[in-house]
Amino acid sequence: MAAQDAGSAMKLPAIEDIREANLRIRPYAVETPLLEWACLNEKAGGRILLKAETLQRTGSFKFRGAYNRVSRVDHAAFPGGVVACSSGNHAQGVAEAARLCGLDAVIVMPSDAPVFKIARTSASGAETVFYNRETEDREAIARDLCAKLNADLVLPFDDPYVIAGQGTVGLEIVRQAKAMSAGVDAVLAPASGGGLTAGVALAVLDSFPDAEIYTVEPKGFDDHKRSLAAGIRQENEALSGSICDALLMPQPGELTFAVNKDRLAGGIAVSDEDVSEAIAYAFGELKLVIEPGGATALAAILSGAFQAKGRTVVAILSGGNIGPELFAAIIREGQETALSGQ
Repeated sequence: MAAQDAGSAMKLPAIEDIREANLRIRPYAVETPLLEWACLNEKAGGRILLKAETLQRTGSFKFRGAYNRVSRVDHAAFPGGVVACSSGNHAQGVAEAARLCGLDAVIVMPSDAPVFKIARTSASGAETVFYNRETEDREAIARDLCAKLNADLVLPFDDPYVIAGQGTVGLEIVRQAKAMSAGVDAVLAPASGGGLTAGVALAVLDSFPDAEIYTVEPKGFDDHKRSLAAGIRQENEALSGSICDALLMPQPGELTFAVNKDRLAGGIAVSDEDVSEAIAYAFGELKLVIEPGGATALAAILSGAFQAKGRTVVAILSGGNIGPELFAAIIREGQETALSGQ
C-alpha cells in the first residue's frame, strides 16, 4: 500500500494500488458497461450514466475486492482457507474468489439474509454459518472461526486490498466516460461500509479532481451522511428494517472513513419507496434488474433527492442479486401504480 494514515497507523490504499488491483483481477472480473438512455436523461434533466455492476461476476461489485484480497492469501499459512461475514454480496464474492484460488471458505451470514443470496454463496462451494444481526457480533464469530480453522479473515470493506479492488470500478468509469466524450460532475455510490465509495473516490478524483462523490443510503441507516457532516463516524440506531439488506451496517468502516472523510461531497438518503420505484423504473424502462441496495443511487436521481439537472452524473448500480419473490412484488406494485395514474 502506498500511503499511511498517521493518526491510526492504518495503511491506506492509493491510486497505484487500484491500478495494480486492476491488473490482478482482469482475467476474472467483468468490465461492466457504462450505459446511457435518452429517456432517463430527459427525465432527470441531465446526462445520466449508469455503471452496471449488476452484470459483474456473482452479480455485484463485491467480486472485485474479494478476488484482489483472496488471491493474496498464503495457502501454507492459512490451510483452513478464508472466513468472511456478509449479508450476501461479499459472501458470494469471497466464495467465488476462494473457489478460483483453490481455498476453502466459510461465510458468516445473518439469519435473515435473502434465501437467493444464501443459495448463490453455497453454489460456489462455501460453508455458511448463521447469526442474529440484532443480538450477535458477526466479526467476533468470524474471528473465532478463523482461530479454530486456521483461516484468514477477509473483511467486507475495512481492508486496503478490498478497497483497491472496488476502486477498479472507478478506473473503468473514468476510461469509459472519456471514451463517451463525457466529463464527470458527480458520482453516486450505494454505501454499506464505504469500501466502494472509497475506492471509486480515489480513482475518479485522480482523473476528474472537480467531481463530487456522494454516498447513497436508505433513510434511517444514513450513517455515512451523518458521519461526513459531523467529521467523525456515527452509528445507526437500528441494524434492520429496510429492504436494502446489503447496506445495513452499524457505522462506516474505520479505514474507509479515513479515505472518504476528506474526499466526499456528502451523503444522500432515500426511502424504501424511492428504492422500489427505482427498481420498477429500471425494469420497465431500462430493462435492468437491480437489487434494493444496488438501486439507491438511481433512486436518488429519480426521486429528486439529488438534483442532476444540467450535470453529467454517474450512478453506480452496485448489485442485481434480488430474490424472485421480492422482485415480482415490487414490479407488480409498480405496474399497478402506473395503471392507476398515481
